[in-house]
Formats: sequence, structure tokens, C-alpha cells
Amino acid sequence: MNNLRLLTGVLSVLLSSGGVCAYGQTAVTLEQIFETADAHSAQLRPSFTAQTEANREINIAQAGRLPDINASLSLSYIGDGFTTKRNFSDYQKALIPHFGNTLSINITQPVYTGGAVTSAIELAELKSTAARYATDFQRDNIRFRLTGFYLDIYKYNNLRTVVEGNIAAAQKVLQEMRARYEQGTALQNDITRYELLVSNLELQLVKINNTIEILNTNLVMTAGLAEGTVIVPDSTILARSLPKDDAAWWQDEAEANSPSLSLARSGIDISRKAEALVRSERLPKIGLQAGWSIDGPILVEIPPINRNLSYWYVGVGVSYNISSLYKSNKSLAKSRIATQHAIEQFDATRENVTLAVNTDYIRYLEAYEELKTQQKSVELAERNYRTTSTRYSADMALITDMLDAANSKLDAEQQLVNARINIIYYYYKLLFTTGKI
Repeated sequence: MNNLRLLTGVLSVLLSSGGVCAYGQTAVTLEQIFETADAHSAQLRPSFTAQTEANREINIAQAGRLPDINASLSLSYIGDGFTTKRNFSDYQKALIPHFGNTLSINITQPVYTGGAVTSAIELAELKSTAARYATDFQRDNIRFRLTGFYLDIYKYNNLRTVVEGNIAAAQKVLQEMRARYEQGTALQNDITRYELLVSNLELQLVKINNTIEILNTNLVMTAGLAEGTVIVPDSTILARSLPKDDAAWWQDEAEANSPSLSLARSGIDISRKAEALVRSERLPKIGLQAGWSIDGPILVEIPPINRNLSYWYVGVGVSYNISSLYKSNKSLAKSRIATQHAIEQFDATRENVTLAVNTDYIRYLEAYEELKTQQKSVELAERNYRTTSTRYSADMALITDMLDAANSKLDAEQQLVNARINIIYYYYKLLFTTGKI
């Protein structure tokens, strides 16, 4: 009976050791990690910089509406000239003032550019929007990656607790076996087998700790947290009540919020605007012009007049690139193909998103079914443990049967926690696919 009480005490300690070890750290929620990553993740900075660069392109395109102002100043030395008859006879030297100067200012204000300036501005705005969608897409990828690290840390912390409990229980059973061996009621082979079990469990614990360290480093670095931070997942995440909306609702959310779809749509808009920009090359350009110049000396007179000639002008300038009628055809055809490619790319992206949402939704519901199965497994494992314990008390079962029953119960409880985590994982997977993470 002393042996039975000792074994019962060991198994009670083992079965009550479930849960996540916090190791004196403060639990951190996923939302807090997301906020930190949005502000400090090094992997997001290039996207933010690209977005800022795209915004600057808008300012550059808007500058096309401003007038063009050109000023030139030149100083020169003019050598003497000469005159001849048409047959190059009767050479006569022509004295010319040697100092020459030119100063001119020209102003052109675009009035009509065939839509080129407006299209350029709108194209820059579309590219800025696309850069924002690309940033959202990268942010969602980082958030989902962090979710995987976070939930894996939770799983391995739970597994570490179970393995540590198994090691403690196995070591106590070893002590009991050694005592029974000294009494002549146990075999050395049984002791060796349990020593091997403890050795394997200790190796498994080392691997688990290494995995947790790798996951923690990945999460901390990806989120931009301080080096050396130890992440302890919030255990209340398992108690969340998650929605179970139908598949059509999730598909509608993906259509409205998916960054990949938004990025593909902006690709179509950019291609169409680029096509309009090419068409604008076939239209005339109209602008208001004004200028002033002063030149000296006046060389059009003979002999030259050593004075400055100044004049100004205002008017309307019209230009038309006739060669665009036959040169822009190829560019326009290329732009049309690019637009068609963007439309086809959008259709392919939409199909991929639809398939992904459908798959994730089915897995999400499957996770709930898995939870029900694991809850039943825990119930059966507990029943098996009670039955085995009763049989052991009546000397109808071996100690190995008791340990097997205890391990089965612990494994079932571990799988139950993992099943709850899988529900959370597939829920966040749906949020990621639909662009709502």
C-alpha cells in the first residue's frame, strides 16, 4: 500500500503540472506585438520609404502645371569680319565691336497639353495608392508571421511543461524501482528502461528549449522588440469566443479588404492611366509665352552698330509633334497589352484569394470539429486512467499500465490545448487572407 500511495502521489503531481510556464515574465498579447511591429519592424521600413517616395512623385507631377522659366546670359569676344563679292573678289575688312553680350528670359505657361500633365498627376497618385496597398500587404504578412511564432511559442511552452512533468514523474518512479530492486521485487532491466526513458525525455526537453529560443528570437527581431526580450503568450487567448460567420461573409470581406486584390486593382488603373498618357502625345500642346531679350552689338547691320538691341514679346504658342501619329502606335499597342495583362493578373489574384478563403474557412470549421474530438479524447483518457488506477489498486495492473494511462491522459490534454490553438491560428489565417488581420 505504501507503493500505491507513492505512485498515486507521483501521478497527481504529473497530472497537475499542465499549463504554460511564465518564468517570471509578463504575458504579451498578439495585438500588442502587432502595434510594436507596425512602429518598429525593420521589414516594414522599406515599404514606408517606398510610400513616401511615391508621394514625392505626386509633387513632381504637379510641378508640370507650373510655368517654365528659362534665362540665359552670355558674354563673348567677336573677331573682325570681312566682305567680298559673290565671286570672293574685292576683299574688304569689316571692323566689328569685339565685346558681345546676350541676355534673355523666356516664360511659357502650359494651357493645354492634351491631358499629359493631368494624366501624369493622376498616374503618380495611383502609384502612391499602390504603394500604400503594398505596405498594407507587407504589414499583413509580417503580422501573420508573428502570429505563427506566437502560437508556436505557446504550443512549445505547453509541451515543455508536459515533458518536465514526465521527467519528474519518471525520476520518482526510478527512485521507487531502485527501492523495490533492493527489496528484490524489481528487475535491473526495468530500471535501465526507465533510465533510458529519462535520458530521451531530457534530450526532448533540450530540443524544445532550443526551439522556443529560436521562435522567440524570430518573433522579437521581426517585431522590432528590444534584444533579449522573452515573449510569454497570453493564456487567455484560448478563452476567446471567435465568430463563425458563413463562407459568403468571408468572401465579401476579402473582396473589400484584401490588400492583394486592392494592389491588383490599382495595377489596372495604373495601366489605363499610362495608356491615356501615351494617347496625349498625339494631341497638340498650347501655352502662353512671354519673353525679353537684350543683345549687342547689332550685327545684322553693315557696318555693325555698337549698341544693345532689346525687345519683348507675349503670345500663344501651339506645338504639334506630327511624328507621334506614326511613332506612338507601338507605344499605344504596348500600353493596351499592359492593361490587358493587369486585368488578367487581377482575375488570377481574385481566383487565388477566393480559393484561399474557401480553404481557410473549411480548415477553420474543421478545427472546431477537431476540438470536439480532442475533448472526447480527454474524457476517454480520464476514464481509462480511473479504470487503470482501480485495477492497479486491486493488483490487476502493472506500474507500466499506470504510466501508460497517465501519459495518454497528458497527451490528450496537450492535444486539447493544441486544438484550441489551431482554432485561433485558422481564425487569424482567415483574417490574413481577407485583409482584416
